[in-house]
Amino acid sequence: MIDQKIIETLNNYTELDNYLIKNCVPKIFLVCGHSINHLTLGKYFDNMKSRIDIEVIKFSDFQPNPSYDSIVNGVNKFIESQANTIIAVGGGSAIDVAKCIKIYSNMDHSKNYLQQKIVPNSIHLIAIPTTAGTGSEATRYAVIYYNGEKQSISDFSCIPSLVMLDPTVLKTLPLFQKKATMLDALCHSLESFWSVNSTAESLKSSEAALRIILSNISDYLNNSDTGNANMMRASYIAGKAINITQTTAGHAMCYKLTKMYDIPHGYAAALVNTELWPWMIANSERCCDKRGSKHLLGCFEKISEIFNTSSPCDAAKLFQNIVNSLNMPVISAKTEADIDILQASVNPVRLKNNPIKLETDDISYIYKRILKITDRN
Repeated sequence: MIDQKIIETLNNYTELDNYLIKNCVPKIFLVCGHSINHLTLGKYFDNMKSRIDIEVIKFSDFQPNPSYDSIVNGVNKFIESQANTIIAVGGGSAIDVAKCIKIYSNMDHSKNYLQQKIVPNSIHLIAIPTTAGTGSEATRYAVIYYNGEKQSISDFSCIPSLVMLDPTVLKTLPLFQKKATMLDALCHSLESFWSVNSTAESLKSSEAALRIILSNISDYLNNSDTGNANMMRASYIAGKAINITQTTAGHAMCYKLTKMYDIPHGYAAALVNTELWPWMIANSERCCDKRGSKHLLGCFEKISEIFNTSSPCDAAKLFQNIVNSLNMPVISAKTEADIDILQASVNPVRLKNNPIKLETDDISYIYKRILKITDRN
């Protein structure tokens, strides 16, 4: 695994300058959204050539939930630039695009990259997140869309070698986006905690992230400096946790919700987990984690302790109350056929990380609960 270097700063990028100079970087390929123009970071990169004689080539031709075609375009632009360092500035989409440009840049460009084996390369990848939620800066994963369908990319070689955390970038982040990304970090922490792949290290990270998030929700949403700094750190720590464990059914079931109802990814994951969590507590005897139902119940009890509640059911209810208190958009099914579409979209590989196996009827039941169609007797 890559040993990440972390820079924590407050609007001062001297340490990044020093890193680039020390590594003799003559040119960088900057993957960023247009929002960078409203940040101090934008001026920092605009002045880089005159300040430390490093040329910057910008690439912003991608959208949220980036398409494979935009990745191909990015790879071509990167090769044309002759840069040897990629810096990603933005949320999960920008970082995922940068990861894919890095790993695809030395592949056979006449063939579909998704069908080729990833071979590690020496290209520097630096990530500067501008949201507190995805944790992509800490993980080996990237998500892109091919012909409208989600593709999960995974390779340790795409983990950024350097991450710079600057919570001042959250000051101008719209409140709606702050809420959605916070929910993503919260779901990462929870799902990693109960994942069948959890380890002592991941559990330590999950717990740390949960405690930071729960104690900073108000300060973060009120845009305080302390709240922003703590939430950005929590997002990164939660990312480290899912880098070990991967996500579970909460994420496996949320992607189609995001697309069908045009809601943010983090909110979609939270909607699934508001129903998945109590369902798992009620069905803990069906545990498929090799460590057994006693281990799973212990996880639920520990989460309850972290939430400062008297029982796992109360913790799940508190989580639901947190989601409801954010006043996010209410979604509902257009027809019952939506349930069939959603159920068919779930990736069974992702479900293997869940501590309780979900059958088709269970998945449909949870979707119906989310969309308030009916209750199962």
